[in-house]
Amino acid sequence: MTGSRNRFLVISLVLIVTAIWGGSFVIMKDTLARINVNSFLGWRFLIATVVLIALRPQALRHIRGKFLLKGVAVGSLLGSGYIFQTFGLTQTTVAKTGFITGLYAIFTPLIAAGLFKKNVTKIQWAATALAFAGLAMLSFKGLSLGLGESLVLISALLFAGHIIALSEWSSGMDTYALTIIQMATVGAISFLASLTTKTQAPHDAGVWKAILFTALFASAFAFLIQTWTQSFMSATTIGILFTMEYIFAAIFGVIFGHESLGLRTLIGGTLVIIALLVIIGSEKAVEEVSS
Repeated sequence: MTGSRNRFLVISLVLIVTAIWGGSFVIMKDTLARINVNSFLGWRFLIATVVLIALRPQALRHIRGKFLLKGVAVGSLLGSGYIFQTFGLTQTTVAKTGFITGLYAIFTPLIAAGLFKKNVTKIQWAATALAFAGLAMLSFKGLSLGLGESLVLISALLFAGHIIALSEWSSGMDTYALTIIQMATVGAISFLASLTTKTQAPHDAGVWKAILFTALFASAFAFLIQTWTQSFMSATTIGILFTMEYIFAAIFGVIFGHESLGLRTLIGGTLVIIALLVIIGSEKAVEEVSS
């Protein structure tokens, strides 16, 4: 398989993941009115962990020592990001939450360049700026940094840290085992967080369907793909590609949620898509993948 075909395959898989995550917003919207968020996340990631172990139990042999510690650290960044984002969402609007969370596309290259001395190309900076502008158009409707906004801002930093940590540590590691550790860590953190209110069990078919979909596709499959691709793809590139999650969320919201699609959404979505095309067209979008 040639390098260009490999690049197309890898980016296609990442886009499938963002489509799944974008669609999950529609699926979870009504569900979260019937079960609290932390309980939902706990069951989602617990089931994802169990499924991954059941499909490949031999992967557990690689989970020990420094590998386990790194996996827990990465999973803690991811789980903490979800929790801060959720609590922030209860204190601010969905539009502000979406915009501030999308700032991880900006934080990723800044942190990578500042703390880890990673080289960020001019093309990647240009794509980052375009993605930032697009996300601003999609969600920015006046911004004052209150408690909710501050919590979501922390979540964006944590998501950026998760992306960077995967890029730093996933190379040469067992991708499958690392994904198991992440899922188990997020599930444990979510259940612990649910104890502050009340841990709830899924109590109807609709909730079970949402949990199973997000557990199997938005968690087990999606994070397996993310962990694998980040073993050879730069954190900055991943951060840009992941902004497509908000485009797919808007598309599915219009089709299935009967939401309106205004001019700002069209312009913002176009800018994010242009940023995506810039990354795809870059020769450094994906490092060499051995055939």
